[in-house]
Amino acid sequence: MSAPSIRQARAKRKKRIRGRITGTPERPRLSVFRSNKAIYVQVVDDQAASTLVTARSSEVDATGLDKTAVARKVGELLAQRAKDKGIERVVFDRSGYLYHGRVKALAEGAREGGLVF
Repeated sequence: MSAPSIRQARAKRKKRIRGRITGTPERPRLSVFRSNKAIYVQVVDDQAASTLVTARSSEVDATGLDKTAVARKVGELLAQRAKDKGIERVVFDRSGYLYHGRVKALAEGAREGGLVF
């Protein structure tokens, strides 16, 4: 029996995490997707099945920055957009990614922007 692939392992972690957390209108879910080139983040109300706010790395000026610094800027951009919509408290959903590197930088950027989680 072989070990699960990286994708299968992430899917398993994601399912486990999503079993514990859900987004509500009072405290929506901040969901992260990380690819090799970009990072995407959205704030989701799971009860209404709607996306409230989004941000992605292509919307940020990335000249001369590494991917981690870009992720921090994306977090700050998302926090600003969420504040404009009246969202201050969220639940962080790392989507099966380890809380390390770009995912951690994005979370720290969102916290610096004023989101509470």
